Amino acid sequence: MVQTSSSTSPAKANPAIDSNNLAVLQDWLEQQVEQIIAGHRLNRPEALQLTQITGQDNILLLCQAANQVRQACCGNMVDLCSIVNIKSGNCSENCGFCSQSAHHPGNNSPVYGLKSPEEILAQAKAAEAAGARRFCLVSQGRGIKHNSPQSTEFGQILETVRRIQAETSIKPCCALGELTLEQAQTLAEAGVTRYNHNLESSEAFYSTIVTTHTWQDRVDTIKNLKAAGIQACTGGIIGMGETWDDRVDLALALRELEVESVPINLLDPRQGTPLSAQPKLDPYEALKAIAIFRLILPEQILRYAGGREAVMGELQSLGLQSGINAMLIGHYLTTLGQSPDQDQNMLMDLGLEGGEAPSPA
Repeated sequence: MVQTSSSTSPAKANPAIDSNNLAVLQDWLEQQVEQIIAGHRLNRPEALQLTQITGQDNILLLCQAANQVRQACCGNMVDLCSIVNIKSGNCSENCGFCSQSAHHPGNNSPVYGLKSPEEILAQAKAAEAAGARRFCLVSQGRGIKHNSPQSTEFGQILETVRRIQAETSIKPCCALGELTLEQAQTLAEAGVTRYNHNLESSEAFYSTIVTTHTWQDRVDTIKNLKAAGIQACTGGIIGMGETWDDRVDLALALRELEVESVPINLLDPRQGTPLSAQPKLDPYEALKAIAIFRLILPEQILRYAGGREAVMGELQSLGLQSGINAMLIGHYLTTLGQSPDQDQNMLMDLGLEGGEAPSPA
């Protein structure tokens, strides 16, 4: 079991962080960067110290430190992927952030059954043309209907994965909910090498946002993926009302699980959901969270995901200078993203290259 703590006790005072002298803070952060690049991994008290950094100028120094770690540990390649919602609405789970849940009748999410292989394949080809190197098939629900590879839905998804492999050069990924080890092995045999299954938040906060399944249920699927040889694309959502302790605990849990890719979603509250009235995250708070995730997870693929346009606005590019080395491009599950051309231009302006980032060793 992944061990986390929900203690909200303040981090031990640090003279560098408490100082109003930017040079003092910068020197201290440079020491942290050197140690992390050399192989040190932040423990919980050390990570919580970083959460005490406040003020825009200080946060930007923290972002610079995270960017140095990103450059040293990951290089300048930005991993580009795209997703398709292959089945939408009437979801059995009650995730408070999600407009697809049948538990939230006030939402306006589209409802449709499993798309055909031809329709999904056409979208995979469009994603490939836009520059994406991976393409994720995402379905609502707790998990795949029926437990047999011979079931209609699972069989159709497997067929679609094989066709994407045969007819494009894009790599197929999946996000189909909970998996048994047998199901994970079947997906691996079909050619799936990465699977998205987010923890969403810390174990302590999890029951605040969903009660129809547990945090440990999510962890069990991640372990099944790893046992089947599939990389875990596992992250969470920032801005649901969680504390900084929760954010640090999530990052530490992801490190302990040795996930390869970490999507960072920024809550864009959806009409009709329990979190619809949640205040939108301040972009500098989002930058601070991104930077801290990078310093805790120096080698992981750290992915800009849902909400980046809505939360970051004109500061979007700063995320790519704060530790991010991957992006979800194109549209999201129920909302529109900016055009892939805009994303490619943003990368070019920053001297970054879109492609497929190497997985952590």
